[in-house]
Amino acid sequence: MKARRQDMTARRLIKDLLSQKVLVSAASLGTIIQVALTVYMPVLIGDAVDTVLKENSLQLLYPILITMLLVVIGNTLIQWINPILYNKLVFDYIKDLRQSVMIKLNQMPISFMDKRSAGDLVSRVTTDTEQLSNGLLMVFNQFFVGLLTIIITIVSMARIDILMLFLVLVLTPLSLFLARFIAKKSYSLYQNQTKSRGSQTQFIEEMISQESLIQTFNAQEEAVEQFTSINEKYANYSQGAIFYSSTVNPSTRFINSLIYGLLAGVGALRIMSGAFSVGQLTTFLNYVTQYTKPFNDISSVMSEMQSAIACAERLYSILDEEVVQENVTSQIDSDHLEGQITFDHVAFGYDSNHPLIKNLNLSIPASSKIAIVGPTGAGKSTLINLLMRFYEIDKGTIYLDGKDIREFSKEDLRQQIGMVLQETWLKTATIHENIAYANPEASREEVIAAAKAANADFFIRQLPKGYDTYLDDAGQSLSQGQRQLLTIARVFVSIPKILILDEATSSIDTRTEVLIQKAFEKLMEGRTSFIIAHRLSTIKTADLILVMDKGDIVEYGNHKELMAKKGMYYRMQMAQAS
Repeated sequence: MKARRQDMTARRLIKDLLSQKVLVSAASLGTIIQVALTVYMPVLIGDAVDTVLKENSLQLLYPILITMLLVVIGNTLIQWINPILYNKLVFDYIKDLRQSVMIKLNQMPISFMDKRSAGDLVSRVTTDTEQLSNGLLMVFNQFFVGLLTIIITIVSMARIDILMLFLVLVLTPLSLFLARFIAKKSYSLYQNQTKSRGSQTQFIEEMISQESLIQTFNAQEEAVEQFTSINEKYANYSQGAIFYSSTVNPSTRFINSLIYGLLAGVGALRIMSGAFSVGQLTTFLNYVTQYTKPFNDISSVMSEMQSAIACAERLYSILDEEVVQENVTSQIDSDHLEGQITFDHVAFGYDSNHPLIKNLNLSIPASSKIAIVGPTGAGKSTLINLLMRFYEIDKGTIYLDGKDIREFSKEDLRQQIGMVLQETWLKTATIHENIAYANPEASREEVIAAAKAANADFFIRQLPKGYDTYLDDAGQSLSQGQRQLLTIARVFVSIPKILILDEATSSIDTRTEVLIQKAFEKLMEGRTSFIIAHRLSTIKTADLILVMDKGDIVEYGNHKELMAKKGMYYRMQMAQAS
């Protein structure tokens, strides 16, 4: 099964490379010329040896030497051009492959990303593509040249002596069989190496990004122990793979040296019997060297190819992931969007065997402010994830202004929704570009107005270049509160029709929170708004409060009604007040 999958990956790789017809044709022509000139050189050397043994040899030798000089110059030139063509071919393919993988990752649903570690995906896009390009360059620089050299030298040796050729053909495959045996063994080790490298990348990323937390809990020793274990595992796989692949070259060289010595002895006997001349033996032995050398190169490449194919397999596995096609039948008229949302018999579970939301029925009037509260894991964020179509519901329907949201494209739907999360995300760009992320055409005046509304203008102007300050660390140099203010300002620029605030002010001081809440109140006017909050004091003015527990809405109503019921909401209020 593994061998079949490996062959399929190799065939797919070849097919993708052959799609670059112009570069492949140019590289192939260059390879043929290079090999032809290389194989022609021993003929000239043999002619020169035979000429020296004749009378008036010097006069006859000049044309041969001039031809040899021209062949050397031509071969040098073509060997300079060929790698340029190979590099262009490989790097263009790798560029397109990396681009395709990134496009595919952006097309995949959130559920796909949740099931995979970020470090492993980063390793595939970066390290695996680099490893693949290195392997492909070796294939073009050594494998194809070596393979063509073997074919042409066999024909050339056949023209000199069939018996000697027979000995060469019988003995030299021994090194190839040995290389093939080692390559099979190293392939599985290279697969384990790439997987282990992904795990190591993931762990390093986690440790570096959470270093302050590790030191807070004095968990440095535990982190080092974990890394030592992962690093040792990666080192063992790498050492095993490299050991097996490194034995290929010396083993094949040893066998080829024995073959060369045997052929030299047989050739000497053939000269003594008058079968052919000294020059012909010189030419033949040069051909033997040219014939056996590619076996060394090919054997080295084969081990590298195992690693390259293992990397290609990991990359293709992402490209082969199925993207659910959207059945778009309607477009959202944003100018007339009201924002009425209905959950009709909705059922959903992250795991099909453990449903979280079983039968949710909920009607939310347009332009209303909805607060969602409940303990951790109650399903608050899940409700938002389903509305945003980060996950598809298992049963039922979600309607927006009376239309099934699956009738709209995800892009169209999400364009109508502004979202501020508890976890902030900024990109490596200027302050202006980060605030205008949802609306890149926003003017400087609009960006400043949004920053003022979010109470971010004051600290932005204190930065070295104000709104043109470049965040080369993706905002890590800013405080958590400052980063959150920028994400809030980002929503004020986009002016969405539906607003979602998921613990949007959790990292902001109380005074600033009061100011931002006032700004949010103004923004939420005339818009359907969802507020997920743990601080219940911030949602008392909501039109409707949904109290969720274990995926179900156990209570709903406004603040006054829920307090009068003295149920779960009442107990939560009392717990926070105390």
